[in-house]
Amino acid sequence: MILSPILTKRLEEKLKRLNALRPLPSSAVQKLKEQFEIEMTYNSNAIEGNSLTLRETFLVLSEGVTIKGKPLKDHLEATNHKEALDLLYDLVGHEKKITFSEHLIKSLHQLVTQNIEKEWAGRYRNASVRITGTPHQPPDALDVSHLMNNLVRWAGDQRQKIHDVELAAILHHKFVHIHPFFDGNGRTARLLMNVLLLQKGYPLVIILKNDRKRYYRVLQEADKKNYKPLVEFVGKAVERSLDIYLNMLTPASKKNEKTISLTEAAKLCHYSAKYLNLLANKGLLDAYKQGRNWLTTKEAITRYMASRQRKRKV
Repeated sequence: MILSPILTKRLEEKLKRLNALRPLPSSAVQKLKEQFEIEMTYNSNAIEGNSLTLRETFLVLSEGVTIKGKPLKDHLEATNHKEALDLLYDLVGHEKKITFSEHLIKSLHQLVTQNIEKEWAGRYRNASVRITGTPHQPPDALDVSHLMNNLVRWAGDQRQKIHDVELAAILHHKFVHIHPFFDGNGRTARLLMNVLLLQKGYPLVIILKNDRKRYYRVLQEADKKNYKPLVEFVGKAVERSLDIYLNMLTPASKKNEKTISLTEAAKLCHYSAKYLNLLANKGLLDAYKQGRNWLTTKEAITRYMASRQRKRKV
């Protein structure tokens, strides 16, 4: 087990709470779906250099607006990503078990890069590539088809053997390590990760642009076969989505934990806001990110302090 016991327990408890609320109110689910689609489209594209802001992404997707001064390519990346997400939701909504296959991978990539890389949309690369900013050299193009076939088989073999979050995180890395396409690998990898998680009942999971440097850093650690930082990173992204869904969908009468900032939380204990930020980043404190800021609860602070006291007694 790579995912820490603390984070594993929190994820399982929160997923159980979300499942207990099912069937979810259709109006609330639709609102969350739209919010998450825009947020993921913005963040996933922004990580790769897209210049649209979150607000501009909303206008492009919801209002069909063309943003003055922004490249056509950036607009197409937004609408393409939305189409790929629609495919994911459609598959999850109509099939109990999605067949994870090279066909699915190529279909998602085709949607992500259509009208941008027309010749190579949905097609594996036929030449070597280099990834800027990393020492990793992707495998030779002649090996891509064989490696992708192995990746699909590996994912199928591991489904019942490792935690869903671990599988999604490691699959993400193995995919970008192969780098099977000329362009769109990162966006496709993040979509594939969500194929596995949505099937298991998790909400859409978003890697935030604000976490880009850390995201690349944990991927580079995975290049060295050290998967723990990546798995924990993805696990906390999963928890963030669960927290947002639970906060929105839990009836007010059943909510017993109000979110507070780390500055407010620091007043409730002998830890500084900076130290609480470190705990949140490490997954030791139950908290989730909103923009650049972490949010937690008074109860989460109490639980953490109690756990520290138990460890001292041991």
